[in-house]
Order: sequence, then C-alpha cells, then structure tokens
Amino acid sequence: MTSVNVTTTEITVDVTAAGSTTVVQVPQTTTVTAVTEGPQGPIGPAGPSGLVVDTTAKVDKSLVYYDAGAATFKADAVWTVPTLSDGGNF
Repeated sequence: MTSVNVTTTEITVDVTAAGSTTVVQVPQTTTVTAVTEGPQGPIGPAGPSGLVVDTTAKVDKSLVYYDAGAATFKADAVWTVPTLSDGGNF
C-alpha cells in the first residue's frame, strides 16, 4: 500500500472518486485510502459481433489476419512482418 503524507496546511482537501467529491476540512484528521485497479481478467466469450481472436500460436512480429475457414482472427506464423515486407522496412 502506498502512503501519502501531507505536510502543508490547507483550508480544505477535495477527494474525488467516481464522480463524487468529499471535502475534508482542516485541521480534522482523516485517513483516505486510494486504490488502483488490479490486473485484467481472462478474455470473455465472443460478444454479439462474433469477434473471436486466437493468439495461442503468436510469434515475434505476428500480424492479425482473418481466417474465414475458422471464422477467427488469428496472430501466428502464417503472416508476419518478414512475410509481407520481402526485405524492406515495414
């Protein structure tokens, strides 16, 4: 947990979170705890658009492409920067 020490005296301190502001009058002593978001969860199921992305076989410099036979967007060794650029800069 991160601590914040306020060493200067101000008239008020405004704490805003989720669109709501709390005003703390000085010299009242108040503890304010700030938290950050944790890691993201797993990828959920395809939404109404049917978007499915398969990155299980991704390699360095993979490009995302659509595989109509599998009805899936893929990022694998089939299409990579070197396969498209033929020695040029991409």
